[in-house]
Amino acid sequence: MHVLIVKTSSMGDVLHTLPALTDAMQAVPGIRFDWAVEENFAQIPGWHPAVDKVLPVAIRRWRKHWFGSQQREERVLFKRDLQSREYDVIIDAQGLIKSAALVTRLAKGIKHGQDSRSAREPFASWWYDKRHEINKQQHAVERTRELFAKSLGYEKPATQGDYAIARHFLSTLPHDAHQYLVFLHATTRDNKHWPESHWRELIELVQPTGLKIKLPWGAEHEHQRALRMAEGFTHVEVLPKLTLEQVAQQLAGARAVVSVDTGLSHLTAALDRPNITLFGPTDPGLIGGYGQNQHELRGEDGTMQAISSGRVMEELQEML
Repeated sequence: MHVLIVKTSSMGDVLHTLPALTDAMQAVPGIRFDWAVEENFAQIPGWHPAVDKVLPVAIRRWRKHWFGSQQREERVLFKRDLQSREYDVIIDAQGLIKSAALVTRLAKGIKHGQDSRSAREPFASWWYDKRHEINKQQHAVERTRELFAKSLGYEKPATQGDYAIARHFLSTLPHDAHQYLVFLHATTRDNKHWPESHWRELIELVQPTGLKIKLPWGAEHEHQRALRMAEGFTHVEVLPKLTLEQVAQQLAGARAVVSVDTGLSHLTAALDRPNITLFGPTDPGLIGGYGQNQHELRGEDGTMQAISSGRVMEELQEML
């Protein structure tokens, strides 16, 4: 059986889909997957052993210049690639109108998705041949596992989901694996940042343990923050700019991770690394860390400032 997955973004949503593939791989002998995903996250599906082909799509970028000649040509090539195979089953796990209209609608095969009461955007269900009711009051990982089980005709396992990507990195762990911590300090919203002063206090508290600290970054303003955080500390390394796969390698080798609410926190969970995620105004609720050794600390007043470095260090010591 060959299945197409439509789950284009975001990083956390893409990662949250992986355990459903593992369920299907164990329930349906010989099943294989192709996956349509946003180009920025195209490395992720290939880490799973059941994925044959990744189909990068650039809906986010195309929307900026929809009628540009380059964008039109890219869409033609994507459609040609998408329609080169007729799939036994197509599972739209995104539940959004744009992905249903621009990807799912064009693919060849029986299209499955959430019904109008379950999908994030009810009108997306118009493009599905088979519509499934999915319980909203469960973690996003479990929702997707339920959708796959109903689409492919097996019972959803009662055990915790397995991302099945950690083993992909076993042969490429850094030379200093398990001798360092990773601090994920970058996120998109200002009110989800933990103050730099708190990070520096935590860095100082870690120093007596003998563990090193690594600081990854993406954009230049994140690089500058990392440099400020590391200033004056010999046990802190500001990493060079890395690809997503290289960041994953660093996370896979970490003794533990401290993170703000960001996609890389979900990647840490998918790699089965111990992680403390700091939450202020956002509620982890049904989209928080899912996996082994995932811990959450929340600001009592709903702010990140309320989470003290001492409180994080206490949690970290228990984890270590």
